[in-house]
Amino acid sequence: MKNKNNEKLKQFKPFLWSYDLDNLDVKRDKRRIITNVLNLGTKEACDSLFNIYTKEDIKKEIANPLPGEWNDKSLNYWSIIFNIKVKKTKNVLRNIR
Repeated sequence: MKNKNNEKLKQFKPFLWSYDLDNLDVKRDKRRIITNVLNLGTKEACDSLFNIYTKEDIKKEIANPLPGEWNDKSLNYWSIIFNIKVKKTKNVLRNIR
């Protein structure tokens, strides 16, 4: 990862703890970064996220959530904030019996 990307992502380390930040790219991995920060991030981390990604990028990830990756309360909160109707996804973990 380039130094510029590394500096942007360093602040998100607590929310991307299982990922090697040196191998993440701000553009290529935006779904993962947006999802994790909106799910787990602090207000400061979310504010930084909004400075890195466009409102449209963020809205797209909320409207089309990664299956099984979102906390229900976080997804509900962000869908209300952005006034978005979320596509229903199948939560794989809930269907295991």
